[in-house]
Amino acid sequence: MHPDRSLSSVPLGSVIEGSLSQGLAVRLHPDVSVEDMRVGKFLVVQGRRSRFFCMLTDVTLGTASPRILANPPDPSNSFLQDVLAGSGTYGTIDLTPMLMFTPVDATDPDAASPSPSGPRANTNAVDLLPVKTIPSHFSQAYDATERDFRAVFGWEDDPHRRNFSIGQPIDMEVPICIDLDRFVERSNGIFGKSGTGKSFLTRLLLSGIIRKRAAVNLIFDMHSEYGWEATCEGKQFSTVKGLRQLFPGQVQIFTLDPASTQRRGVRDAQELFISYDQIDVEDLMLVRGELNLSEASLENAIILRNEFGKHWISRLMAMTNEEIQEFCEVKMGSKSSIMALQRKLTRLDDLKYLRAASPHNYVNQVLDALQAGKHVVVEFGSQSNMLSYMLATNIIARRIHAHYVTKAERFLQSKNPSDRPQPLVITIEEAHRFLDPATVRQTIFGTIAREMRKYFVTLLVVDQRPSGIDNEVMSQVGTRITALLNDEKDIDAIFTGVSGGQALRSVLAKLDSKQQALVLGHAVPMPVVVRTRPYDSTFYAEIGDRDWESSSDAEVLIAAQSARRDLGV
Repeated sequence: MHPDRSLSSVPLGSVIEGSLSQGLAVRLHPDVSVEDMRVGKFLVVQGRRSRFFCMLTDVTLGTASPRILANPPDPSNSFLQDVLAGSGTYGTIDLTPMLMFTPVDATDPDAASPSPSGPRANTNAVDLLPVKTIPSHFSQAYDATERDFRAVFGWEDDPHRRNFSIGQPIDMEVPICIDLDRFVERSNGIFGKSGTGKSFLTRLLLSGIIRKRAAVNLIFDMHSEYGWEATCEGKQFSTVKGLRQLFPGQVQIFTLDPASTQRRGVRDAQELFISYDQIDVEDLMLVRGELNLSEASLENAIILRNEFGKHWISRLMAMTNEEIQEFCEVKMGSKSSIMALQRKLTRLDDLKYLRAASPHNYVNQVLDALQAGKHVVVEFGSQSNMLSYMLATNIIARRIHAHYVTKAERFLQSKNPSDRPQPLVITIEEAHRFLDPATVRQTIFGTIAREMRKYFVTLLVVDQRPSGIDNEVMSQVGTRITALLNDEKDIDAIFTGVSGGQALRSVLAKLDSKQQALVLGHAVPMPVVVRTRPYDSTFYAEIGDRDWESSSDAEVLIAAQSARRDLGV
């Protein structure tokens, strides 16, 4: 075998058959080991006029004659095995072309020819086009080079685009970038079964959005993993930094459980309370399963709201049996349903962040922070059960979305750039609870997902069960970053609305359980498997707040360092 294939100076194999719909079959050359070919690897097939950037989707073994299989060589007879290799026995790989590199000057016969270091990948001399044809028989396949990857995915320091490196290819040390401007244009999803690192992926992306100033974030932090710090899985206990530690001047934490937040040592977190008059019937429809509310109870809740306005819950909780009876006689309500509703709503008293009345509008305080360009993390602490999480997120998001609708309509009318709302990305976990077919029409998140940034608000959904999300919503998810999934229904859901998804199923099923993900959709030119970027001290130094000197923590540190210098320490 060639001593160094990192430069792609030696072809790996020849195209022997294929089609535009089914992909290419490449027979490996005798000196290429089939064990070096891994699903998810990238290769370039050099055609007569164009190069084809391809993903390896399958590996197979072939023989020239059935007699070889009927009488295989003895395992100890390495000489005979070497004689058969490449002629009697061979390896075949299946490639799916993803993009075409077409030279700008197609009349130049040398523009698409292999160079001494493999196929040319001059990013200034090629156009990236969708695949509309395939290379001819016996075209040669090469390892993709660093220049090929840069031509497709760009580089992080590109001054013309907000690129962010999310990881590297599985067999190369070159960054794979996503375009954050395109990422925040649509709703996006991070998927994977439990324990595959969805939270780490989410922190990576949120850090990139903050650093590149692509949008402002509102994060509903169900398990308190994004704000201050989070624990790592492993034999030894360790923690990683949250967004507030990385960007102290840009991230604000609001907490629905101040006692829990204080016990974890989080400083400067602001309390957040919700009053009964901020709860609408639509919010209760979302949590009807958790509260065990019947259809009749919800219909009578609408009657109560129409009569008492936004204070209907407080009035209901204070009503006696006689008052309920009198109300039903006048308003044609059902006494049994209203009494059942009253009884079941007593569970709301268990939620620490709910108040019968509040003189201060905390949701407006969250909105003010977002308007000021702050990224907001809403922590739930011990209030992370599904009833608590779903109720609070729906109430807060609905009001913030209503404000953005008003601002967007004003901008569309005035066309004044100063009126243009800054894009808002709302991050929710357990997304299938909000976006399942039964409830998606009753949640603000279903509305946001279908609007596709019409009002400058998009979602970042984090979930381990994408099959539970409504198909219409999944089809609107622009970019999907998927760690390992085992369930067939979940895998099918990932490829909802994706052309050529069948060829990627085997790639997704073969991912490692940690630090690997399949990225496809609006923010990347083509699907790609990455080793995700480590979320560690190196990442902290590269991404952290460069304006940290302005934070109070930094001022204390600088003062302490100055004092030590004055003392000669």
